[in-house]
Amino acid sequence: MKSIKQLMNIKGRVAVVTGGAGFLGFVMAETLAEMGAHIVLVDVNRSACNAKAKRLVRKYKADAFPLVVDLSVEEEVRSISSAVAKKFGRLDILVTTAALSGISDLEGWTVAFEKQSADTWRKALEINLTSIFVLIQSCSKMLIKSKHGSIINVSSIYGTVGPDMQLYEGTDMGNPAAYGASKGGVLQLTRYLSTVLAPKVRVNAISPGGVSRSQDKTFVSRYIKRTPLGRMAKQEDLKGAVAYLASDLSAYVTGQNIIVDGGWTAW
Repeated sequence: MKSIKQLMNIKGRVAVVTGGAGFLGFVMAETLAEMGAHIVLVDVNRSACNAKAKRLVRKYKADAFPLVVDLSVEEEVRSISSAVAKKFGRLDILVTTAALSGISDLEGWTVAFEKQSADTWRKALEINLTSIFVLIQSCSKMLIKSKHGSIINVSSIYGTVGPDMQLYEGTDMGNPAAYGASKGGVLQLTRYLSTVLAPKVRVNAISPGGVSRSQDKTFVSRYIKRTPLGRMAKQEDLKGAVAYLASDLSAYVTGQNIIVDGGWTAW
């Protein structure tokens, strides 16, 4: 029987993290780098992507490869797999974190439902959902070949439950319909792929609740009152779920959604 230390060992494996220079994506990348994986940081922000890759090299001595990609362009998404194959010759872990979220500065986004833009809706589904489909499709052969292939799709509590719009009253924040719809789609795509890619590749999801990032104090106060653990998440609260699903600690787990929300959806 393997020990816990053996099961959690991912040293030398290659992980792609989309949105890897972002608020949540970098936490995912940092966790895997700390565990010994080589990291491909995929992000649309060139300067942030390069800076965060250098940070992983300095802090963890990881082999971190920045890859600038616009996930709304299918050809660029499909190019990720060939870039990874050329650089590392393998792919073991895929984390799809990139998404347009409730804080994105888009026209017709965080506004009343009747004012939400159909064009922005389409863009959100393209990045939040379609890009995941395309990326996994193009990376599936390498993940199958890995024999440790693990896909971790990042959804949200709003892929499972509807929003309480009272949380946002009197603030500049909002909760667009396309966000929840796309994140619900991520969960169903996860379940679909967990059976289609079995038994060679495991496919699971993580659904974070609200993560503290200097939000409006009124919103934060209301959110905390609705959370059994009495606080918003910290970035580090996501590390355990990522480490578990990326490693062989979860070798017999697929098609699941780990909700990391302090009990917010348990009411």
